[in-house]
Amino acid sequence: MRARRDTIPRMRWRHAAAVTLLLSLAVAPGGAQAPTSPRNASYDIDVTLDPSARTLTGRETLTWRNISPNATSELQFHLYYNAWRNTRSTWMRERLLGRGAALHNRPEADWGWIDVTSIRLHGADGDGNAAVDLNRHATFIAPDDGNPDDRTVLRVPLPAPVAPGQTIAVEMEWTTRIPRPFARTGAVGDYFFLSHWFPKIGVLEADGWNCHQFHTGTEFFADYGLYDVRITAPAGWAVGATGREQAVTDNGDGTATHTFHAEDVHEFAWTTSNDFLVVEDRFEHPTLPPVDMRLLLQPEHVGQEERHFRATRETLRLYGEWFGAYPWDHITIVDPAWRSSSGGMEYPMFITAGTRWLAPASIDGPEEVTVHEAGHMFFQSGVGNNEMEHSWLDEGLNTYATARVMEAEFPFARELRLFGGFVPWPQPDVPWDRVIHGDRIAGYRAVARSDVQATPTYRYWPGSGGAITYNKSALYLHTLERHLGWDVVRRGMSAFYRQWRFGHPTPDDFFAAMNGAAGEDLGWFFDQVHGSSAVFDYGIAALSSRNAAGRGWFDDGRYRDESGGATGADVPTAAGPADWYESLVAVRRYGDGIFPVEVVVEFADGATERRRWDGRAQWTNFRFVRPSRAVTAIVDPDRVLLLDVDFTNNSRTTRPRAGDAATKWTLAWIVWLQDLLLTAGFLA
Repeated sequence: MRARRDTIPRMRWRHAAAVTLLLSLAVAPGGAQAPTSPRNASYDIDVTLDPSARTLTGRETLTWRNISPNATSELQFHLYYNAWRNTRSTWMRERLLGRGAALHNRPEADWGWIDVTSIRLHGADGDGNAAVDLNRHATFIAPDDGNPDDRTVLRVPLPAPVAPGQTIAVEMEWTTRIPRPFARTGAVGDYFFLSHWFPKIGVLEADGWNCHQFHTGTEFFADYGLYDVRITAPAGWAVGATGREQAVTDNGDGTATHTFHAEDVHEFAWTTSNDFLVVEDRFEHPTLPPVDMRLLLQPEHVGQEERHFRATRETLRLYGEWFGAYPWDHITIVDPAWRSSSGGMEYPMFITAGTRWLAPASIDGPEEVTVHEAGHMFFQSGVGNNEMEHSWLDEGLNTYATARVMEAEFPFARELRLFGGFVPWPQPDVPWDRVIHGDRIAGYRAVARSDVQATPTYRYWPGSGGAITYNKSALYLHTLERHLGWDVVRRGMSAFYRQWRFGHPTPDDFFAAMNGAAGEDLGWFFDQVHGSSAVFDYGIAALSSRNAAGRGWFDDGRYRDESGGATGADVPTAAGPADWYESLVAVRRYGDGIFPVEVVVEFADGATERRRWDGRAQWTNFRFVRPSRAVTAIVDPDRVLLLDVDFTNNSRTTRPRAGDAATKWTLAWIVWLQDLLLTAGFLA
């Protein structure tokens, strides 16, 4: 671990030179490092933070190249902060549907907005024409829902179409009011976390602009480019951001300007605070490129540095070995301020973690959140899928891979969080993977039929999208792993990552990669889990055994004679072939989802038999003739089908051990009651 860095080489990029560099790279990439992305949306930005007024004043030059097959006569920009301008925005309306009424009652000073004051076109391909004022013709549009009060998309008509392959430069000036935290951005005290804080161009596709309004249940989609950003903040405050810090210049007026440069990224986020402690380390690996790691730590969390670094290091190592190398040479980890609501978020080369003052080494925070956000450097920062429409394509894949990293390297106890999450309570006797699968199953079960995953994410019912995006996706990838093997899933995800790095893949691209790895068409599975809201539920409907000598049936632990009358629980004794048993096991498909399952039957003499069923019919019956009667039947005994919404019907026995279930549930309720009483006592 490196010591805190106190001095930084001082240099400052000149604005005009940076714009010239961006234009040249956009038209004819060159220099020491060849571009690895299209670099068709590059930004040169100067921004000044006024912490007392909570405002940003900025100027940006966007160098944009039309890489679509069609000309465009307009540009479309995201203005995300206008989601918090008032209660009438689409974001706020959706938040109210999702039980976010408390946000509507904020004082006026806590709201935020972004106002564009100037838009100038500097000409196409450096043609030298005078700048053209575009601002007077700009209008707000609502392409998703027609909301006339939503101002999160700005349409800018152009004086002449931009042809395919043509490059333009657009200069914009704007002012942003920074809100109290909304959606992981905003200010608390002297802690500022700024994401999606500048006018950002949408993505021009073959069928037109993909520039959705800001919605509560979705994140972002953008093209890749170069970013040169100069941030002016109070002198002495640490600044962390996407990219690598190039210089810090003291302006002599109580402010300092921090210069950052990033290549092949589709977003730029940053943070600043007077409280951060800056600690640095380095990831090194025999076959993967080195990565410099920079941690911005809250002072009350001193001592947790290595926990953040180790979680990041293991993610870079395992994702790199499994799927492919980390795309850049630097990463910044931010330890967010308390109550800033900015924890657990990802931007290229820049993530927020999440811990607390009371974080015993025996529990998995901050490791889990750091692993997950560092994993997003691969899926979605490296593979730039459309999170507005297919958020599961990164969140689901990354949630699945996060669990594998945690199981492999961080087998800590999970925790029960008391007092609103402030106090962690370790659960050391429950394996991490069992708890995380249980959490995912419970979350998915509650909304299993709420939406078809193929529905554009921004159209999910507010509040249900998380379980469909995260839980369902992770569960069906774990199911595929148990069905086909880890190596098949790993190879599929690796092929997807390597082929689509710095691209814009679709769900079909992922399915194709998985089909290739499996050597078969998995459409039967993906059509159900992605293309429908089918629910999986298999159960043992009946288990009975008949004495071959005609003495009767054993059903649910009681012996019944041929007339059906109960004669007691004792098993009659007999010897010889005539006293063999015919056992019948009925298995039902209670849901509409279809998946091959296995059934294991245990007999009174300890022997077992395993049968496989394709699971297609509504039910099937298995018959066994053996010298011992069946006592237990289990469908899916290895828990391959983690999407099963009801495990309680997966087994049946004719020899119940009366105390086991009662003991299990009694102990569980005692633990919860104890936690409730402790909480009540604490609050009394």
